[in-house]
Amino acid sequence: MSKIRFKSFSSGSAGNCYLLLCEDQGILIDAGVSVRRLKAELQKEGLSVDNIHSILVTHDHMDHIRSLGSYCKHLKKSVWMTRKLRSSLATHWMTGEYLAPVVHNLNDEGWTEIIPGLVKVRYFIVPHDASETVGYNIDIDGYRFVIMTDLGHITDEAISAAKQASTVVIESNYDLDMLRSGPYPPELQDRICGGNGHLSNEECADAIRDFSHPGLKNIFLCHLSNNNNTPQAALEASGKAIQGTDIRLIALPRQTPTPIFEL
Repeated sequence: MSKIRFKSFSSGSAGNCYLLLCEDQGILIDAGVSVRRLKAELQKEGLSVDNIHSILVTHDHMDHIRSLGSYCKHLKKSVWMTRKLRSSLATHWMTGEYLAPVVHNLNDEGWTEIIPGLVKVRYFIVPHDASETVGYNIDIDGYRFVIMTDLGHITDEAISAAKQASTVVIESNYDLDMLRSGPYPPELQDRICGGNGHLSNEECADAIRDFSHPGLKNIFLCHLSNNNNTPQAALEASGKAIQGTDIRLIALPRQTPTPIFEL
């Protein structure tokens, strides 16, 4: 089995970007940090953009694509997304002309080979108020990794994918009491918890109870709200769902990078 590693550069409304490495080849998931910051953080880990093979995009909200145009222009890596997302981003002011030379369509049915012989992915639709939002089921040399961020509620397909994974990255965006008593206007509160916005700590914990299985080794909680959550609250809720197991549970920081985790 190859050495599989994971790093978060940023995970929250200020920007989202993750790195998944198999030995010395990696894929980025989303493009919410600048090229300069990406290069600097890679250098700290003894890596460079040469270690990045491809980029996956989950959806077209700004905190996930803010630097996608720059990535396309300067990094010139293959960018993979659904046909619907490609149609949306083809005319988006953040990507525009730079996307066309590097973009590729994911298969609508079954797996898409991203790194030949090493990494293949299969997307699943998740409910969120973007043009289209997907989670990813990623197979890296036989190791299964699932990421689902920005989802208003959990679907059967998401649970099914996570039940086969050794590592799951899942949104734990808000504490409901904090949201309802916080500074957001009622309309925004309703958007967040209305089923097509974000996943609460308790909804995340319920999902973990549903997909937890003996082969699950790591859970990373992502996209925590700065105003309506704390890492402690998210960890407490999900921690109850895995009591008595040896599953590693980590809340990803909102704006600061993590070390590289060996999975």
